[in-house]
Amino acid sequence: MSGEALLAIDVGTQSVRAIVFDPRGHLLAKAQVPLEPAYASPQPGWAEQDPQVYWQAMGAACRQLWRSAAVTPGAVAGVALTTIRGSAVFADAAGRPLRPAILWLDQRRAGRLPPLSPYLRLALAAAGAGGLVRHFQLRAQANWVAEHEPGLWRSCERYGLLSAYLTHRLTGEWVDSAAAQVGYLPFDYKRQRWAAHGDFKWRALSLRPEQLPVLHAPGERMGALTAAAAAELGLPQGLPVVAAAADKACEVLGCGAVAPDVAQLSFGTTATINTTQPRYVEVQRMLPAYPAALPGAFNTEIQIYRGFWMVSWFRREFGQPEVARAAELGVPAERLFDALAAGAPPGSMGLVLQPYWSPGVREPGPEAKGAVIGFGDVHTRAHLYRAILEGLAYGLRAGREQIERRLGRRLTRVVASGGGSQSDAAMQIAADVFGCAVERPENHESAALGAAMNLAVGLGLHADHGAAVAAMARSGQHFEPDAGRSGLYDALYREVYLRMYKRLRPLYRCIRRITGYPP
Repeated sequence: MSGEALLAIDVGTQSVRAIVFDPRGHLLAKAQVPLEPAYASPQPGWAEQDPQVYWQAMGAACRQLWRSAAVTPGAVAGVALTTIRGSAVFADAAGRPLRPAILWLDQRRAGRLPPLSPYLRLALAAAGAGGLVRHFQLRAQANWVAEHEPGLWRSCERYGLLSAYLTHRLTGEWVDSAAAQVGYLPFDYKRQRWAAHGDFKWRALSLRPEQLPVLHAPGERMGALTAAAAAELGLPQGLPVVAAAADKACEVLGCGAVAPDVAQLSFGTTATINTTQPRYVEVQRMLPAYPAALPGAFNTEIQIYRGFWMVSWFRREFGQPEVARAAELGVPAERLFDALAAGAPPGSMGLVLQPYWSPGVREPGPEAKGAVIGFGDVHTRAHLYRAILEGLAYGLRAGREQIERRLGRRLTRVVASGGGSQSDAAMQIAADVFGCAVERPENHESAALGAAMNLAVGLGLHADHGAAVAAMARSGQHFEPDAGRSGLYDALYREVYLRMYKRLRPLYRCIRRITGYPP
């Protein structure tokens, strides 16, 4: 193993994980450092974090690895990084942050937008894209800072996502992976590069090309560990740093979901359903296909924005008995929450949940809210918890059907990963709602494994990504659907769930108009 250990660093919303794999995809060592608090909210709806918090957590996680003695720093052949998406860092010419990063969870909106020419506004309106472009401008973190912190913005010589900042800390270069560019950026998703000079995105944003990082394809070397980075991580100076991709893209690759007919479910803070396609295709009109961790390929992603965050929300607000009991017994809390879900029957005795706890962009729509219907005096915490898992499965199934309609083909295999996939109850409900087997990878750290695959290719340990997937991705437990439960779920899905949004949308719009939320 000497000199072939692969260090993948996975920077999430709530923690940073440093994980070492061998070239066969076996997990050799893992360390995790929680981010407490995960972010600050100086005002309602804001989500900010000092970028250096992530860097310090990366160092702490790596040093924790070496203390375990399972792997020595000298065995590491290189480093790859995968991070949360859509989180903007503002830095000076030396790459030093000027303010806290504005995270993907942030809900603030710019007010004074860069002006678009009358001709461009007319062209966008004719294409039916006027609303989407306005949303793009409103949500762009660069536009907000340019408006509200103009002095700081004038000092901002480096702008990029969290992945760019952390790569700079590793290498000293303002570089990033092309497959990490998911956010409000002047990025050409079809060509996987910065947009051409005449692209409307440059006029829609307060950005200059020289502020942005140089992009590399997944599997390309971006630089080497500097002396300062090596000291922080406890690694030898000069180790190669290889481009990987954003966390969701790496998760798809780490699951081995690279064939066009494979669906990958991410049971994460944002729940998603993804496929990997060799050509660019928008499964939601005018919303892009994101760059895949497989070079030159595309992920057709549909999101449930708050996703399995809802499970964390339930545990925080209603799950203290299970959390406390799990601590007493010394068992994972997931085990007791699975038991809680088992305390309610399939279908939750008619309790049906629509998981739009945060609004979408175009689908379902910016006015969307969550809803739970069917309450009666028989319902308990167990029914509500199960309804959350079922509602998320309904939402992901709707995404699957939308992708299938757009691609004109059936998705024949379903793989689920992410923190929520460690729940047997969530996996079985997904299988029953989808009406097909849902498999869990052998290694649930699939985002880190996908980054390690890119690293292995970049180091020449595998000839290409196909060889890396064949060697490193392995299937684990399969959850088969139960015919009776699937029939019940199918009826609830088709006759209730699919009709909820259309029926409730007028009320959501009234709520938005009356209360001003969401803005």
